[in-house]
Amino acid sequence: MGRLFGTDGLRGLANAELSPELAMSLAVAAADVLFEQTEGVRPTAVLGRDPRASGEMLEAAVAAGLASAGADVLRVGVLPTPAVAHLVSDLGASCGVMISASHNPMPDNGIKLFAAGGTKLPDEVEDRIAARMAGGGDDRPVGDRIGRIRDVPGALDRYLDHLLLATPQRLEGLRVVVDCAHGAASTVAPEVYERAGAEVIAVNADPDGLNINDGCGSTHIEVVRDAVLEYGADLGIAHDGDADRCLAVDADGQVVDGDQIMAILAVAMSESGELVDNVLVTTVMSNLGLHLAMREQGVDVRTTAVGDRYVLAELRAGGYALGGEQSGHVVLPAHATTGDGLLTALRLMARVVATGQPLSKLAGVMRRLPQVLVNVRVGDKAAVAAASSVAEAVAEVERELGETGRVLLRPSGTEQLVRVMVEAPSHETAEDAARRLADVVAAAG
Repeated sequence: MGRLFGTDGLRGLANAELSPELAMSLAVAAADVLFEQTEGVRPTAVLGRDPRASGEMLEAAVAAGLASAGADVLRVGVLPTPAVAHLVSDLGASCGVMISASHNPMPDNGIKLFAAGGTKLPDEVEDRIAARMAGGGDDRPVGDRIGRIRDVPGALDRYLDHLLLATPQRLEGLRVVVDCAHGAASTVAPEVYERAGAEVIAVNADPDGLNINDGCGSTHIEVVRDAVLEYGADLGIAHDGDADRCLAVDADGQVVDGDQIMAILAVAMSESGELVDNVLVTTVMSNLGLHLAMREQGVDVRTTAVGDRYVLAELRAGGYALGGEQSGHVVLPAHATTGDGLLTALRLMARVVATGQPLSKLAGVMRRLPQVLVNVRVGDKAAVAAASSVAEAVAEVERELGETGRVLLRPSGTEQLVRVMVEAPSHETAEDAARRLADVVAAAG
């Protein structure tokens, strides 16, 4: 059996792979592991969800599991994932649970867990929870030791106030389109951007439980691009279903991805002295253009494995102030314990207003190199990793590209696939090199 948790919690088809029974079992096991050190103190758990229909069912199952383990459950309703993480810390809770499948389509759902303080769980803690699920639970509390379930009044306002305090500049004079993906951002994003001073045009902000991520949001950036051009907006922001990521488009409809957003924020924070040790943390998938641009700006780029949990671990280990992923997960540890798409958007818009420069000019601090990704299905990933033919082919391409390009071979964590990624000065060069490497990988595997 594979690992229960993925890079961002547990996900699956709701009521099939992710059943209420599994959700309840997970909640009980998580409580057993996370509350081991709370003997004599009644633990509390913050519980939130995105608006997909199956979230109502899974919320009930998780709440029942937590209460049966002796935890008081603080329901905060439909809120972004980073709001739940913030509220765990703000309310002094013992843990947090977010029910969401992020950018996945509506039939899917997922469960994300947060430790006290609102931080994501290390792999080893998730593995202990999985082992506890497989081994069965201890005796459950009875009588007055059973947990209670209650709603938290003012949870949304707590999060809004937090976001506004973290925004360094009022946004008056800025017209912004925000695509809420019919998700958890649908109420909070338009409200907080307006309260910060922007003129807001909200699209896809009418969730009905079935339309989340349906042809909209950060995975369909063309929607917000078209709206920006239609309304003559200064920029557009696109969130995913649980609003932990943010992508943008400029006034001309050009996409500004997570790498460019990090570049803009890194320059701003370096100038203000906020960028600790002038370090930016990102994953191996970030474009080489980001590395080259940051080198010119005197910023050191540290890379991690793919997944925001690994970015977070490096940020905590070094005490750094900015990190993220090309996909739009951006982390600002001084203000959040996890990626927060709304906070990212507010900081990005504040930079536009503070400099008086359009987003297109700010994004010009880096040039994205053409990137080609080829997924190669193989019979044995380990054989590919050990093959001298693959190593020689990679070395040859790296010699051809020199400092103008990059090669990355990455085995899939869940399938017999090897991902071949090449960046080069031109798309044609990148595609040619990627195809040559893909042929060698296929032959070796």
